[in-house]
Amino acid sequence: MAHILVIEDEPEMQRGLKDNLEFEGYDVEVIGDGKKGLDALVKNNFDLVLLDVMLPGMSGFDVCKNARAQGVAIPIIMLTAKGEEVDKVLGLEFGADDYITKPFSLRELLARVKAVLRRSPADRKSSATKITLGLLEIDLESYTASKKGKSVSLTSKDFDILRYLWQHQKQVISRDDLLTNVWGYDESISSRTVDNFIVKLRKNIEKDPSHPKHIITVHGTGYKLIP
Repeated sequence: MAHILVIEDEPEMQRGLKDNLEFEGYDVEVIGDGKKGLDALVKNNFDLVLLDVMLPGMSGFDVCKNARAQGVAIPIIMLTAKGEEVDKVLGLEFGADDYITKPFSLRELLARVKAVLRRSPADRKSSATKITLGLLEIDLESYTASKKGKSVSLTSKDFDILRYLWQHQKQVISRDDLLTNVWGYDESISSRTVDNFIVKLRKNIEKDPSHPKHIITVHGTGYKLIP
């Protein structure tokens, strides 16, 4: 049974998320404060976090950023009442794996939750290897990375993208391929999501991110990984 942490302060939304997720068979813990949510996230073993942006105590952005800085790699889906692109980009830059904008349909939320949880630890370990890509040393089994001997904070989605690109190195991989095989669902998502993750990965991998040599853009199509 997957253990899901919901960090959300609106009582009605808390009840709705808890009731529907438990109906689907998940074990759900709900916390309504950002600081308390971060503490629980760091200290406990969850499989997934649903994280609201607007929270008392600490914003969802700061919860996400601090969790990643402390080495928490479990998937985080951010819940935002705003639809502006800047909020989505900020969430991804701070380490979120995905975002969903309120109001959202229950079907859409469950699809995203199931897509993340579908990638079980066993599935991840079966293809895990230690690799070096540019400046970054990556352990795909332990979900850790380092650069010049210093730990680098990456999200679980970052590792999943790197694994997929590594398994298909020197091949042109479209954005749709990445959305389907990494995100794992068919809901309509802007390809900008993929681009944002690639931009962040390049900052850790490339000596000159503006002129990448390892994750190459194939204009009009997608990306190619060159070891």
